Amino acid sequence: MSQVTRVLSINGSYRDNGITDQAVDAAVRVLSASGAEVEDIQLRDDQIEFCINCRACTQEPGESPGECILDDGMSELLEKIEQADGYILASPVNFGSVTAIFKRFMERLIVYAYWPWAANKPVFRKARSPRKKAILISSGAAPGLLGRWTNSAEKQLKMTAQTIGADSVGTLFTGLIAGDQEMRLPDRAIQRAEALAKKLM
Repeated sequence: MSQVTRVLSINGSYRDNGITDQAVDAAVRVLSASGAEVEDIQLRDDQIEFCINCRACTQEPGESPGECILDDGMSELLEKIEQADGYILASPVNFGSVTAIFKRFMERLIVYAYWPWAANKPVFRKARSPRKKAILISSGAAPGLLGRWTNSAEKQLKMTAQTIGADSVGTLFTGLIAGDQEMRLPDRAIQRAEALAKKLM
């Protein structure tokens, strides 16, 4: 695809300026300096309701997201997802998974599935469309490699990217983050975040 010029960052962290925020910020700085238009969405600030599994949004075919019956902030966020040509998807690890607010966002992405009641499984609307790019950012208390192997956050972030029509071009997981309440993102992680941002461009 052509050069990425509009990037949407979707961050499921609960904490202002925690490690996940710092990693996202490092990537955003590089993207902005490279001329990309970047919008940073903090899910903790958005009003997104729980999916009620009515599947009304999945009944009509087509590549565009289905229409949800809930009237909340998700409709505006979906418009931004559609307009972007690159993504940062981020969440710390909580209980071996992405955070609850990121999971709630994930479940609302059912609008990207065509799943009429007669079908046994969904067909994802973006499966055959030109692929966009995404970088995945997460953090947790476990050491780096162990953390990536023993939790499902990276898999869930990758699934989110694929659902909205993007392929991951790289992942940053920062481990051992529980030892200091005001921990700063290590230089090595900053450099990795910056390298991923350049790869996204």
